[in-house]
Amino acid sequence: MKIIDMHCDTISAIYHCRKKSGTKEPNLYENNLHLDLKKMKKSEYLLQNFALFVHLPSWENPLEACLILADLYYRELEANTELILPVTKYSQILENDSKGKMSALLTVEEGGTTKGEVSYLRTLYRLGVRMLTLTWNYPNELGYPNAITKQGQETDWDGVNTENGLTQKGLEFLEEMQQLGMIIDVSHLSDAGFYDVFEHTKVPFVASHSNARAVCRHRRNLSDDMIRKLSQRGGVMGINYAMDFLKNPSGEEKIHAGIKEIVDHILYIRNLAGSDCIGLGSDFDGIDGNDDLKDVSYLPILEDALHSAGLSQKEIEGIFYKNVLRVYRELLD
Repeated sequence: MKIIDMHCDTISAIYHCRKKSGTKEPNLYENNLHLDLKKMKKSEYLLQNFALFVHLPSWENPLEACLILADLYYRELEANTELILPVTKYSQILENDSKGKMSALLTVEEGGTTKGEVSYLRTLYRLGVRMLTLTWNYPNELGYPNAITKQGQETDWDGVNTENGLTQKGLEFLEEMQQLGMIIDVSHLSDAGFYDVFEHTKVPFVASHSNARAVCRHRRNLSDDMIRKLSQRGGVMGINYAMDFLKNPSGEEKIHAGIKEIVDHILYIRNLAGSDCIGLGSDFDGIDGNDDLKDVSYLPILEDALHSAGLSQKEIEGIFYKNVLRVYRELLD
């Protein structure tokens, strides 16, 4: 089964591992992280979105961080051209597949890397970035995440933010991203920001790594209404393998979640809004792990579980790659 994964943090993980060790290891070809090219090839990956994740408080110049991570991304791809090639257009995905090669799509996780400068957004586009997660867990020039921060008080990480959405600059970015052909990603964005995106855009958008809030009440997951609207627009949400996003906590015990919980989210979303809005968004190398999907080589287990849950082959193919591919066909021309 071919696979498209809309979100991983492997490039950032490699960078920070190298910085800590002072060596040029790990590399993208083979490592002890969740994701590497060797395991991807074995699991028949068609395409992986590689996010440049920037933790704003850790960088004086977040755009500089993006450029450093992008350089690492391209150097690792250049060292493995026999296996994978970068893409910026839908046609390139098909071309690479016809040659037996995987594809890599560059994304940025944290709109604050642009400092609200549209010229920086265009620069990232020229660099090959084709998807932007508007916020992470901190307010930025574009908008607010789903964490409520009141002046003089600590952040409420459990509450959802229904008041603070996109700024005027954020709305300007939506317009520019649509003109450029850069995919809008609402994962991490506040509830109010989600509705701003829905109301001020005409094209499909994605939640690259978010689950169903009705199944797991975590603020990072989408409400029923948000899922319906995402589906109505023709967008896709990538199922996140993080255990905190899959299962509600029970007292002080550590959350354990795996294939069963992933299937629970998929079945719920399918019954709510149809299977066409479901994709994969592992969050590999940005999460602690998953009890069953320990790395990319375990994806066939999920395929088997979805068959056992009664999904058709067509539905499973959609979830594993065709639904995301449909969005990319429309937006990455």
